[in-house]
Amino acid sequence: MTDVTPDEKAKKDRGVTRDLRRIRAAQRLRNRELLLLIGAIVLTGGAFVLVQFGALGEIQTGILVVVGILSALALALHVVLRIRAAQADPFLLPIALLLTGLGSAMIYRIDLSLDTEAGQHQLEYAMLSVALAGLTVWFLANHRVLFRYTYVFGLTGLVLLVLPFVPFLNGGGNATVWIHVAGFYFQPGEIAKICLAIFFAGYLVRTRDSLTSTGRRILGFTFPRAREFGPLLVIWLVSMVIIVAQRDLGTGMLIFGMFVAMLYVATGKTGWVLIGVGLAAAGAVAATFVMPYVHNRFNAWIHAFDNELYNDPAGGSYQLVNGIFGLAHGGLFGTGLGQGRPALTPVANSDYIIPSLGEELGLVGLFAIFALYLVFVSRGARVGVAGQDDFGKLLAVGLSFTLALQVFIMVGGVTRVIPLTGLTTPFLAAGGSSLLANWLIVAILLRVSDAVRRQPRAVIG
Repeated sequence: MTDVTPDEKAKKDRGVTRDLRRIRAAQRLRNRELLLLIGAIVLTGGAFVLVQFGALGEIQTGILVVVGILSALALALHVVLRIRAAQADPFLLPIALLLTGLGSAMIYRIDLSLDTEAGQHQLEYAMLSVALAGLTVWFLANHRVLFRYTYVFGLTGLVLLVLPFVPFLNGGGNATVWIHVAGFYFQPGEIAKICLAIFFAGYLVRTRDSLTSTGRRILGFTFPRAREFGPLLVIWLVSMVIIVAQRDLGTGMLIFGMFVAMLYVATGKTGWVLIGVGLAAAGAVAATFVMPYVHNRFNAWIHAFDNELYNDPAGGSYQLVNGIFGLAHGGLFGTGLGQGRPALTPVANSDYIIPSLGEELGLVGLFAIFALYLVFVSRGARVGVAGQDDFGKLLAVGLSFTLALQVFIMVGGVTRVIPLTGLTTPFLAAGGSSLLANWLIVAILLRVSDAVRRQPRAVIG
């Protein structure tokens, strides 16, 4: 039997102490998540009950059972995190569940006015999304595996964007963004943005040295050399093709904005941001003159309250103005869930879910929702900044920025800060494709956050 030296014993004791501290820290994180998750479940259930009392004057248990199943799945995901990702961020899951629950409650409330079933379908998609997020957390043991398939994800993202052009898959509509398979409609662009985020992160890690090379300094900003413009121009052209061919202004802006943000994080050069903003502005101006639907949206934005434009059935401002009137009707504290008239605005459960919530929850309720988004995005960005894994940093920041940009585009559009585009408000708006993609983003961020806390010094080269 060999003797253990004092140094070896002290080293072993320090290792045991570190392990115990890590276990206790993980338990605190998961306990905090559980408390927040219970609060989110209570608020979600309360929102559905208030909707029923306000709109019907009674409680119908059928929809509440579905809400209970969704809550059980969220708790199951919490258990999965305790087992597989014990040090994941404790705020992401509760915030995502609460936003999903509030959005579903408002969609259900609009159903009661229009005699539709979108709220029931939204809850079903939410259950599928939470289940898929749980499977992703369970089987994606290490997010760095995604780095190996950088170009596979890039190709997959492009294929998904092209799918709506396949004749027997095209789902119709004004914008060529839907596919129709076995009776189900799906928007592949929602998954494409995740694939492209993985591709951008992997590509920028591999090419960062050349992109950060010294360039010319103009007015205090360092601009890259002309030969480094290639990747930015390619993504800009892809975005313009999406705007022109698919008639989807929102997705084109989103993909280009995500790449510019990740490029800035990878290089630290403000010049890239200025060039990106310039290209985006040039593309928007060109699209306004070339594409009639983009011109109509700019016209409705600038002249929304013109009487002729308000009553114009093609490209008019009726929807935009009605949404603004709904927000004004809500005032500071809202009419109360189930007691407003959000269904008067066209597409109130999707594009105009923010005015619908603003009418019944008021400005205070909207600010609370925006605060949830702010915390979610800041925690996601913090996940990337906290670690030294370059791929994980870019991926977390890119996905978080994507959600932030979507919220800005949609809130800015319905409040007439910027022209309205065809995107969905994350977690809130009706749409199974968007909800599925956003919960996949939650799963990836949870995985990255767990890896950052476990191995903060791991670096991918």
